[in-house]
Amino acid sequence: MDADALLPPDVARRAEDVGVSKVTMPTESLFVLAVLAGAFISLGAVFSTVVTAGGGMAPGPARLLGGVVFSLGLVLVVVAGAELFTGNALVAIATASRRVRVRALLRNWLIVYVGNFVGALLTTVGVVWSGIYERGDGAVGLRALDIAAAKTSLAADEAVILGVFANALVCLAVWLSLSARSVSDKILAVTFPVAAFVAAGFEHSIANMYFIPAGLFLRAWAPASFWAATGTGPGDYATVTWPDFLIGNLLPVTIGNIVGGAVLVGLVYWFVYRRGRGHDETVAEPSGDGHHPDADVGSATHG
Repeated sequence: MDADALLPPDVARRAEDVGVSKVTMPTESLFVLAVLAGAFISLGAVFSTVVTAGGGMAPGPARLLGGVVFSLGLVLVVVAGAELFTGNALVAIATASRRVRVRALLRNWLIVYVGNFVGALLTTVGVVWSGIYERGDGAVGLRALDIAAAKTSLAADEAVILGVFANALVCLAVWLSLSARSVSDKILAVTFPVAAFVAAGFEHSIANMYFIPAGLFLRAWAPASFWAATGTGPGDYATVTWPDFLIGNLLPVTIGNIVGGAVLVGLVYWFVYRRGRGHDETVAEPSGDGHHPDADVGSATHG
């Protein structure tokens, strides 16, 4: 059995096949896996928030540590199996090869994006409700609020550019994981690109579906004891509002993520390794009746 990592041309073909499989997945399965991915990324965000709370470290090492532990989210997505909008930007490879129609690509992105949002919000509500942010005399909650305030204070152009870089690294992490032959290979492949984007302060739309609502819910629901312990108040976080989240951050970051993942990674590698190939393959269509179209997937996998 070959234990060597796949070479880039083989990774490109595998990414194309995976893209076909994703768009032909039954709707209910796709949505549930998307909810799981939103929860998984949120758990990585919780981990990162907790370990970087309270200070005590220089900013550089603290950001690196936060990035390494945040990679838990993508590790869970890749190894346990889930559907992440930012990673699914790579379905653009199959679309460029004319094996996935544009409407099927957009359908996949929409369902997964909504599912990710649902999973992230449910996780956020549970975590805030649990009272974890009152620990350490409110240090964990203060860290969550500071993260949310920093993200909602970004200008739109900054958010787009930071989103481009973030998902370029996330999609490169997914790309590297597709070359892996073992679980440990996948974990190692994912960790460093994710740690890099977090440490650099780049913007990831699905992570922000947790980070910013955590600040929003705390600002609205935190008890007086929390504000007294931290010496702050809701008025100190004036930018942490739903319009600042949805319009000021999430929209431009999502646009940047699509460009970074679909264009700078997906279409670039398609151009290098798959251009002129695959046009005679079966064109994949979504399955809305719960039936997995084996003919399409078989054609995509075995070519």
